[in-house]
Amino acid sequence: MGVHPQIASLMLMPVQTFSAVVFVLCSLLILYVLFGYPVLLWWMARRYEKPVQKDGKLRSVSIVIAVRNGEKLLERKLRSIFALNYPRELMEILIVSDGSEDRTDEIARGFESEGVRFLRVPHGGKAAALNIAVPLVRNEILLLNDVRQTLDTDSLRNAMACFGDPTVGAVTAATYIHEGETQEEESTSLYWKYELWLRLQMTRIDSTFGCSGAFYAIRKSLWTPFPPDTLLDDVYLPLTAFFKGYRLVLEPTSKIYDYPTVLESEFRRKVRLQAGLYQMLRLMPALLSSRNRMRLHFLSGKYGRLLVPYCLIAIALSTIGLPPLWRGLAAGAQFLFYGAALVDPLMPGKFPLKRITSAIRTFVVLMAASLAGVRVFFVPPRRLWKEARARST
Repeated sequence: MGVHPQIASLMLMPVQTFSAVVFVLCSLLILYVLFGYPVLLWWMARRYEKPVQKDGKLRSVSIVIAVRNGEKLLERKLRSIFALNYPRELMEILIVSDGSEDRTDEIARGFESEGVRFLRVPHGGKAAALNIAVPLVRNEILLLNDVRQTLDTDSLRNAMACFGDPTVGAVTAATYIHEGETQEEESTSLYWKYELWLRLQMTRIDSTFGCSGAFYAIRKSLWTPFPPDTLLDDVYLPLTAFFKGYRLVLEPTSKIYDYPTVLESEFRRKVRLQAGLYQMLRLMPALLSSRNRMRLHFLSGKYGRLLVPYCLIAIALSTIGLPPLWRGLAAGAQFLFYGAALVDPLMPGKFPLKRITSAIRTFVVLMAASLAGVRVFFVPPRRLWKEARARST
């Protein structure tokens, strides 16, 4: 016995209404996170700016570089440090090898005559290596560096000036990406520019969400050992200072330089970063509480982006239940969007639409990486550490 057409129509209405509500709410959330929040942040930064009170004092600095299998980059990094416009007598340099299996140890020992200290520890990850190394250094400011990036000659001096403000607990440098050789590299670099802009605006208000592991300085008195298997040392340690009342700032005149990464490598890095954000909610539940004076910004600027891929899935599923006309329009738009990402690798580099399709593909891949970040709940965190490969000279 069939269902009467009028009854069937009435049964469809709740489904269509529910689908429309889900579609609209998820679309609005995506628009807010990607576009609305940046506009709000820009307005708040102009209205509530709190400048950092800098000074010219030259503070003693302990530079610690945790490295694993960095033979291709270590000498270049040390030469970059030696070229800094900063008194060598105020710099202590410690290289900690995280169970390296190449010539990293040999290269590091080769610089001992130039005042570089060397420590080898069993392979246990970056956080574990730093837990062993940092208590061995002695200076007022702790500067943690990755091995890959090179430093502007004034990067350290300009970062140290921010500690003239007693409210500043940690300072991170601005990472500038060299020009990419392919549209894929350019699109990946565009994401970095977006992230840098967000951090600059948050600094103007109060604090960034953590720092950049490539270069961040923190008062040695604020050092706190990392919990086992911490994925984001550059978020956990600065946030411990933040919850003690200090500011975390990005200093735009403190510059470091890196080469663009290919999308495959950026995917692996993004998986670790997103997994680390999930991990931070367990390590620091105060992020969601009123103790977090930047809660709106942390939720909108970081954790809001964790929801975007789930919203995209919800939009795709809810499209099925929309009224016929809207279903066709929504399905067509999504088909074109994801289709552009799929065909992008097949397009020649100079194809007129390549700039658009490459940007879409980068967005889709990074959203997939965000979804993959939930692996942190199912596998040991150390398995999410993958070396990010960048083009080098």
